[in-house]
Amino acid sequence: MLTWLAVNWINIVVFAAVILVVGLVLRSMIRDKKAGKSSCGGSCGSCAGCAGCSACRSPGIKEGGRP
Repeated sequence: MLTWLAVNWINIVVFAAVILVVGLVLRSMIRDKKAGKSSCGGSCGSCAGCAGCSACRSPGIKEGGRP
């Protein structure tokens, strides 16, 4: 077992770092979602997915991102 750890320690460290980064990104996305922040920034004028964007469905905002 110790031999396997000694041979693969760099892979374990890299894997742990990737898992940590993914976890932090997910945590940030969940916090932003709970705070009501839009991931697209609300600039619907150049957004191809404007119909599905919460910023476009906000009161006073027409499709295209203009009030």
